[in-house]
Amino acid sequence: MTPAEPNADRGAPTSGPLTDRYGRVAHDLRISVTDRCNLRCTYCLPESGIDWLPKDSTLTLDETVRLATIAVQRLDITAIRFTGGEPLLRRDIGELVERIARLQPRPELALTTNGIGLAARAGELAAAGLDRVNVSLDTTDPAHFTAITRRDRIDDVLAGLEAAASAGLRPVKVNAVLDPQTGLDDLPALLRLCLRSDYELRVIEQMPLDAGHHWQRSAMVTAAQVLDRLRSDGVDLVADERPRGSAPAQRWRVRTAEGDAGTIGVIAAVTSPFCADCDRTRLTADGQLRSCLFARTETDLRTLLRGDAGDDQIEQAWRATMWAKAAGHGIDDVSFQQPDRPMSAIGG
Repeated sequence: MTPAEPNADRGAPTSGPLTDRYGRVAHDLRISVTDRCNLRCTYCLPESGIDWLPKDSTLTLDETVRLATIAVQRLDITAIRFTGGEPLLRRDIGELVERIARLQPRPELALTTNGIGLAARAGELAAAGLDRVNVSLDTTDPAHFTAITRRDRIDDVLAGLEAAASAGLRPVKVNAVLDPQTGLDDLPALLRLCLRSDYELRVIEQMPLDAGHHWQRSAMVTAAQVLDRLRSDGVDLVADERPRGSAPAQRWRVRTAEGDAGTIGVIAAVTSPFCADCDRTRLTADGQLRSCLFARTETDLRTLLRGDAGDDQIEQAWRATMWAKAAGHGIDDVSFQQPDRPMSAIGG
């Protein structure tokens, strides 16, 4: 991927909120802390033959804290989410959370995880200052889980969800990418689990971010199919009419035929893009700044950090990158090209 020239766009504001040319303001920073993962989900990673980032190219704890400090204190970032890969594979993730939680003003801190190591670390993370978690779980069927993730670890994920709730990392959200073959049949049981356990289910359309570049729009489960399946199973759906803002999920109040009630969110990133309301900026584990999940260019903040650049220089490179952010991801455009990096190397 070709690095972006940090100061290519001289029209970027030099102070104030982190804005782009379309008037969007970024308040949400996604920090990928590792590209490594202990699952091999079919829509993300190949089964084997993965070239992980060299250890010395990954941002250190101090480097990550420094960039987070610039984001919060100079760029008005108010929310930070730690992602991967699998962020719980970072041994120092608790210390990272603790140090960033001490920033003033204090950002809201969340983490997206596959849940495998969460049972052992939920209490530590809550004590460090983590506010909430999203746990990836695409099915409650053990055989389907193993087929999707290529690992027999569903019991660990379920234990992680329970531990997160017990530690007060609420709301506990479940991120589900439904399998094209089995996903719609898995959906009712997944919803029942979330409603009865007081988790918030988020069903996400599969996006073109797989390592093998095999994604096909015609094969993915769409938001419309999700809603149709729920209705056909007798689930009462009422759209939440509260302003959605920059939230990616369209929320629905639900009640099942068995009497379970709660909410579900559907993220139609492909069929109903919400790019016009995007408020995110992204930092990869190796210190590359991305203005969009689907960006084809990156700005190398790691080299600036390790080249003794001052905070002012890093801030202005960040502002220039976000100022040049595209209007949308362009998946429906004939010229669309999938990013070279898979989701595991970008950060969810």
